[in-house]
Amino acid sequence: MPKTDTILSTKSLHYFLQLIDTMNYTQAAQILGITQPALTQQIKKIEHAIGTPLFGQMGKKLYLTEAGKELQTGAIKLLNTINSVVSGIQEFTQADKGQVSIGILDSINSEVLRQFLVAFNQKNPDVTLNVTYYDRKNLWYNLDNNLIDIAVMFLPDSTKKSQAELQHQYEHCTIYEDQLTVLTHKDTVEAGQSYPISRFAHREWVAYPDDFYLTQLMKKKLGAKTNVKDCLTVPISFSATEQLVKTAQETDYDTFVSDAYYQAHKDEITLTPVHLKEVKPFAVSLVYRKGKKDVPRINNILTEFKNFLDK
Repeated sequence: MPKTDTILSTKSLHYFLQLIDTMNYTQAAQILGITQPALTQQIKKIEHAIGTPLFGQMGKKLYLTEAGKELQTGAIKLLNTINSVVSGIQEFTQADKGQVSIGILDSINSEVLRQFLVAFNQKNPDVTLNVTYYDRKNLWYNLDNNLIDIAVMFLPDSTKKSQAELQHQYEHCTIYEDQLTVLTHKDTVEAGQSYPISRFAHREWVAYPDDFYLTQLMKKKLGAKTNVKDCLTVPISFSATEQLVKTAQETDYDTFVSDAYYQAHKDEITLTPVHLKEVKPFAVSLVYRKGKKDVPRINNILTEFKNFLDK
């Protein structure tokens, strides 16, 4: 290893920059809490390691040589980097500081989570919360690549190859149970009741895009029942739930949403809500990579959220 590795320590660079601030050995030594000979010796060691003087002297006044100016620039950058890394490590170990990135599946009604985040922010103002909405593919991409800390999604999710793969790489906890609710124009059904999915085999739908969780769920169940692969006729699709419902109410098309969304907006919805016997409930869950709970601020937010739900 080059000899500069042992000479250009953070301590020696700090001494060097302090001398630049005062351009006086005596004053710099007093500020550093060392003797003047010790400071002089430290600077000479740096100059010897580099092979050129860092300071010149004109009369009684010091000045930086060109080599000294170069080292000054590099020393400031290096110490700033070290301080940033140390700060980041300290932040990593603190429960009440830092950033938490949360990705939410764009078709989930996240009002409960929003209320919690407001309460959490008031209690932990130094934790910055970054919330972004994604489709399923991009949500998993960001979670797999550690670009978000926590994902809010529907489970089970066939996007992962298997439930075993999910359990091997991730941990998850349920926020609440949900189910698919069909909003229909049919006048032969009763609100809140469950019906065979075959009753809706020939309906036309306003639906989420094809890769959305609820659309995939509906296609899978309806296709299995009718033995028709392309069983869902969708003349219009929207990614926003509000637009789905509004369009369905202005046309003859039916639509489907999560029951959580329907319960939150039922006073605005005129279509008849029913459930499907073949479609099982699913969970709205927090999903995070194994090891994330070792980060104190993330463990804190998970614990606080559980307490929030319990209350």
